[in-house]
Amino acid sequence: MKLNIEEIMEILPHRYPMLLVDKIIELEPMKSVTGVKAVTINEPFFQGHFPGHPIMPGVLICEAMAQVGGVALQYPKENRGLIPMFTGMDKVRFRSPVRPGDLLVTKVTVTNIVKKMGKIHCECFVDDTLKASADFLFYLSDPTQGENKE
Repeated sequence: MKLNIEEIMEILPHRYPMLLVDKIIELEPMKSVTGVKAVTINEPFFQGHFPGHPIMPGVLICEAMAQVGGVALQYPKENRGLIPMFTGMDKVRFRSPVRPGDLLVTKVTVTNIVKKMGKIHCECFVDDTLKASADFLFYLSDPTQGENKE
């Protein structure tokens, strides 16, 4: 299954400048997903990271990977509208820089899911070069429930 940007925006709550996935090229809900982000010099973070030597910040590479995973997790109708929250990051590794002009391809496998909590394994590539990998723990939070205030 493939999804365009409009379909992604129906699933994910993120919007510009924080929406970091442009299209989904493969999707098996709650199992695996492959997404693409076209990295351009027009990204706002390149103004300061780093002038004259633009590199996509690692934290945003992590966010891009997590958003691709979020599509697989939030595709089912019962999960739409839930807010994906990080509860942990394990084995985060950056291999080489992501630069303007790169086409960042993220492959995600859902490795464990129990109710609204789970774990995903992510790898992102430019061409066939592994750029980063990570395991993310998450919780799908219901925004209508409010936060626990003790």
